[in-house]
Amino acid sequence: MKLMTHRLGALLLTLLAGPAPLSVAAAHAAPAAAPQPHDATKISAFLAGFYGHHGPSDYDRENKVSQLLKDRQRERADADVLLCSQNEPRDIAIGPVTVAPAAAVGWATVTTHWESGTTDTFTAYVRLDSQPIRLDDVICAG
Repeated sequence: MKLMTHRLGALLLTLLAGPAPLSVAAAHAAPAAAPQPHDATKISAFLAGFYGHHGPSDYDRENKVSQLLKDRQRERADADVLLCSQNEPRDIAIGPVTVAPAAAVGWATVTTHWESGTTDTFTAYVRLDSQPIRLDDVICAG
């Protein structure tokens, strides 16, 4: 009977002590990995999808641009700050992407082709740590 009482006492103490502590492996598990910064390939794919052939969609304009660009567009109702223009281009080409890890930014030259046969260029910038990836800034050439 003594053995039975000892087992019941041990069980009671275990139940009163609360939930079992984490296992050693769980207690020392590495924290969740931080998202990897965007590389040139990912930025190029993002910009190509974002700009498409004629410019960003309304959804992309609302959900895939920085607050800075949204504010700039509100201030410039007469021009499209994402395309550095007032009209829709005939086609858009994305140049090679440059990534500057020390500056935490990547960029590419974007070339717009117009019905008149002319072209314009501007630079599109993406922060390497933006989650999700989004257009951070646009600098018009000229």
